[in-house]
Amino acid sequence: MRYLTPFRFGRRNVPEAREFEAHPLDLFQREMNRLFDEFFKGTGLRRWAEDFESFGSFTPQVNMTEDEKSIVVSAELPGMDEKDIEISLSKDSLTIKGEKKEEAEHKGKEAYCIERSYGSFTRVLPLPKEVNPDKAEATFKKGVLTVTLPKVEKEKGSQKKIKIKAD
Repeated sequence: MRYLTPFRFGRRNVPEAREFEAHPLDLFQREMNRLFDEFFKGTGLRRWAEDFESFGSFTPQVNMTEDEKSIVVSAELPGMDEKDIEISLSKDSLTIKGEKKEEAEHKGKEAYCIERSYGSFTRVLPLPKEVNPDKAEATFKKGVLTVTLPKVEKEKGSQKKIKIKAD
């Protein structure tokens, strides 16, 4: 029985199983992900590791501001061209779609490397107010997409008096 135990009081007979040599922060992150996966097991919530399956995919940062006259949406899309972006507007949401393609080639005396990355994204943003789709405008400058959505103007103070008839 003594030889079946993997270690004897501080002396290890079985070498530690190590994965590839990784940075300590990567190992810490992996352990934290495992901890949260175990904690949320059986709750129906998405696992933390599933977020890392899409690691490397592109998700643009989006800001939305509102004033009395319009809603302005700005999205950071570095390295993209306006031809790679599609914007659509429905009654209650704004959809921004795009595809990012990047290719880098490095040539040296003793090395040749080509790096390619592709990713598509779709962001659907719910609109807090009704907007006028005919007056919507979009500009793209230095990797920032800005969409201006004018609000629907409602008639101010439109009241109608109703005459009362007496019998």
